[in-house]
Amino acid sequence: MQTVTILGLGRAGGALAIALDRAGVSIDQLVYRTQPAELPGIEIRQTGLDELRSIDADIVVISTQDPEIRSAAARLAELERLPRVALHLSGSLSSAELEPLKAKGVATASMHPLASISDSTIGADRFAGAYFCVEGDTEAVDAATELVRALGGSPFTIDTAFKPLYHASAVTASGNITALFDEAIEMLSKCGVERQAAHAILFPLLQSSVANLAGQSTEDALTGPFVRGDIDAFRRHLSSFEGVISSDLREVYLLLAERSVAITRRSSPARSDQLAEAISMAKRKTEC
Repeated sequence: MQTVTILGLGRAGGALAIALDRAGVSIDQLVYRTQPAELPGIEIRQTGLDELRSIDADIVVISTQDPEIRSAAARLAELERLPRVALHLSGSLSSAELEPLKAKGVATASMHPLASISDSTIGADRFAGAYFCVEGDTEAVDAATELVRALGGSPFTIDTAFKPLYHASAVTASGNITALFDEAIEMLSKCGVERQAAHAILFPLLQSSVANLAGQSTEDALTGPFVRGDIDAFRRHLSSFEGVISSDLREVYLLLAERSVAITRRSSPARSDQLAEAISMAKRKTEC
């Protein structure tokens, strides 16, 4: 296994350091701009970016925030000794952000984990079983693939041009689900349920939906009034929003209702015709 240096010790970089160390990957050093909080179980030497003179590891992983990746790559390109491979962890930016290092002969790639990392310690457990999107130079992709497999993850590759669209998909499947859950909590809180209790009440329902998706297609996993073609329930929902739910939240509900009907139509086209028309009429009313 090749040696690794990690630049940037925020949530993602810290989680990666802990996970790679646990996996037996040799980490040469951890580089920071701002002194990080202590990483549990990590006794690897840490160095400030300003004090860094060379990289002795085979691979450097840049895990800074997205706007800082190119400047970090430019700073590393000035060092006396460079690694063979440079990777970054951004989801929306491609390996092209590492151009300053590529110009110095370093093989470059991006390696983005499809895992929700809200904390370094918790996040270290999220890499195993996760998929990683890897794209870039062949040598760098091979090195990233080796790291992914050491972490217990599964690599896949896309064309560099699709990196932002890929990331939008990931955000929709993860961050947007959290935002949607927050809207569900808001709806239930309007019924007189405390937000904390609403979270506890709705979470098992969310878990059951995720469990369905783990073994079923979206067509088979979808449940609720839109699958049943229950137009009366839909109309009761809309009536309950009046004077209680914001127009923005109503619009989100209608857009998702439209998508649910579209999913249902893939297997039962006729069942959804009335609902589709009712949703369309409700959207026109919103626009007016």
